[in-house]
Amino acid sequence: MKRPDPNHEVAMFNKAVKVGDRVRYQSYKPDGPVTEYATRTPAEVLSGHTAVVWLEGKSGCVAVSHCLPVGGAT
Repeated sequence: MKRPDPNHEVAMFNKAVKVGDRVRYQSYKPDGPVTEYATRTPAEVLSGHTAVVWLEGKSGCVAVSHCLPVGGAT
């Protein structure tokens, strides 16, 4: 299975979500809780391979593929 282009993921996420917008984040655990956070940065490509974003109140960055904008979808 081919991985998504992280640059395209970043562009699409940043088009739909601005800094300060709220997103619902679900961890990689299949039964992980869905938690709402505000974004604190635009999305960016981490180490050339993963589209990530930093969230208020969350340590470290998270994959944008695990974030859904509140009130819409990317």
